[in-house]
Amino acid sequence: MDIQEHSYYASFGHASNNLLDGLNMFDGTDGHYFHTGSRGHHSVWDSRLFNYGSWEVLRYLLSNARWWLEEYKFDGYRFDGVTSMMYIHHGLQVLYTTEFGDSPIS
Repeated sequence: MDIQEHSYYASFGHASNNLLDGLNMFDGTDGHYFHTGSRGHHSVWDSRLFNYGSWEVLRYLLSNARWWLEEYKFDGYRFDGVTSMMYIHHGLQVLYTTEFGDSPIS
């Protein structure tokens, strides 16, 4: 059975841009859990982008995943938008081929 998606957008690797229902501006800054400036915003999805290079972000996400596993006995997770998590260009305007390189669409 599916669980309704929470405003935290964990399945997409992003967080809500709304100041009232998420971690956005949690400590009064826009960079506590997210990249700062334009790199911290996904313009197409209107969401915030986690800074996966931050120890605090990794601890938060892993502890959240552990809580769902222990509390609800989940046996797996579904992650959408992985390309957006892996690449700064979010996979937008990029042509993917069977080769190892990524080519921008011209």
